[in-house]
Amino acid sequence: MIDPRWLRTFHEVCETGSITRAAQALNISQPSVSSAIAALEGSLGAVLFQRTRAGIVLTPAGEALRAKASMLDHLLRDAAEEIAAVREGIVGPLRVGGTPGALVSLLPAAIARLEAAHPRLALNVLERADHELTAMLRGGRIELAFVTTGIDQPPPDIAERTIARDPFALIVGPANAGLGETISLRAAEGLRWVLPEAQGAFRRQVDALFLAAGVQVPRDVIRCDSLLTTKAIVRTSDRVTILPVTVPAAELAVGALRAIRLAEAMFERQVGVRWLAGARASALAEKLLAALDIG
Repeated sequence: MIDPRWLRTFHEVCETGSITRAAQALNISQPSVSSAIAALEGSLGAVLFQRTRAGIVLTPAGEALRAKASMLDHLLRDAAEEIAAVREGIVGPLRVGGTPGALVSLLPAAIARLEAAHPRLALNVLERADHELTAMLRGGRIELAFVTTGIDQPPPDIAERTIARDPFALIVGPANAGLGETISLRAAEGLRWVLPEAQGAFRRQVDALFLAAGVQVPRDVIRCDSLLTTKAIVRTSDRVTILPVTVPAAELAVGALRAIRLAEAMFERQVGVRWLAGARASALAEKLLAALDIG
């Protein structure tokens, strides 16, 4: 049986990068840290890290254990915060992450439904790139990840559910008022663009639209992963972008931006939620999932 205190000490060594700094962070002696690590390695029958002049270097066994140690650390933190919230009549806390487009497409409406029944809640929302979110789920830093779905098969330890589908459109500002209601990307080759930078599922879908049209992905392009900045650039210049239509819904509603149907948009963007398979959802996570209508 692993003593949770050993695991907590190991986590701090991983976070700080040395025995000395871990002892300082935990406010215990350096020999106490070394003793806990030795006991943990003895219990597991494995060496967890090597000491070097630059600090510690985790072994494969250490890397595997680090994720579990991180989960325990976050579990203890969340337990203390949840008890404090319960005393004040607050539901939560819940930490979620997601890509910008998936978050804006799914989370606001779900929160509105959730708050109708639970007006006092504690929710932390983090924007991250696709490749970071799986590690955050495994490490216990978030419980749910809002992502583009249907592109990559999730790893075996990650569950995925598609919530909504949304057509892509060419998004333009007042400077392109002369464009019609439908356009082919082949006819749009001369336009100036703002497109996503991150090498994630959303960018691959946008690139696939150009491939389907038989045209090269634009080179006269501003690469930008901020949706707020992308929409502002398009609104105030002659540049255009490609977005799912729910993403600029507010700007479309007031006429600040316009959506033009793409002739090549033969598939829709899918967004949904990922979580750690087999993990028991917290109370607020269950309520948020219900608000997303996935039960």
